Amino acid sequence: MNNDTPTILKKILLTKQEEIALRSKSLPLNELKAQALDMDPDALRGFHAAMKAKVDAGLPAVIAEIKKASPSKGVIRENFVPGQIAESYEKGGAACLSVLTDAEYFQGHEDYLKEARAACSLPVIRKDFLVDPYQIYEARQIGADCVLLIVSALSDMQLQDLEGLALELGLDVLVEVHDAKEMESALKLQTPLLGINNRNLHTFDVTLQTTYGLLDMVPQGKLLVTESGIFGRDEVAEMRQHNVHGFLVGEAFMRAEEPGEELQKLFF
Repeated sequence: MNNDTPTILKKILLTKQEEIALRSKSLPLNELKAQALDMDPDALRGFHAAMKAKVDAGLPAVIAEIKKASPSKGVIRENFVPGQIAESYEKGGAACLSVLTDAEYFQGHEDYLKEARAACSLPVIRKDFLVDPYQIYEARQIGADCVLLIVSALSDMQLQDLEGLALELGLDVLVEVHDAKEMESALKLQTPLLGINNRNLHTFDVTLQTTYGLLDMVPQGKLLVTESGIFGRDEVAEMRQHNVHGFLVGEAFMRAEEPGEELQKLFF
């Protein structure tokens, strides 16, 4: 965390430190680590591989998000059954799932990830604010296939340490940026998965120009994912014309009665 870290994010990160301290009391790190290392490596589903397979086939690679609420919008979906949503997304053509596990700000839970993953064959990213090795081991232990690292929440050293641990455990990593300075930090990492979040974490305003403005910085070999602000087919088409084929979408689907059908309409 640094001086540029947005206020709401600072608040969330302080909550995370408190959460980790509490969780460590009920499940100490050495026990959690043993459980994570005991997980079957063959059960991992290959998040990046699933995304790449879609793109290589000329299709959009959609990370469909399972999210009940957000700090800026409150409750987004009242009828919230993660298993059913996951099934719907798989039928709709999603490449992967994203499941919010933050309880305090997004009304998420680790059990939602377990339930969603058990209901389908898609790889799943744990969407949370990860700041400590404890949470990486936890992600593996709850069955995640991938973790999110947010550059604005972490120092370069933390990013490299957490990525290194995730890769050791067989997890894929999606690194998320919001601006050019963060992009420089992200490009020091090994992961091929690069997310650009179109939401300004200082103001919560969303503009797709954030993605377009950073395209020149993206090297070949990275699978780019545009996050937030995709609501129409025109926006999808324009992104794909700019060679952006990875999408993380949540709210547009969560507000639909049948999320997978909405995914199908938007992307296929």
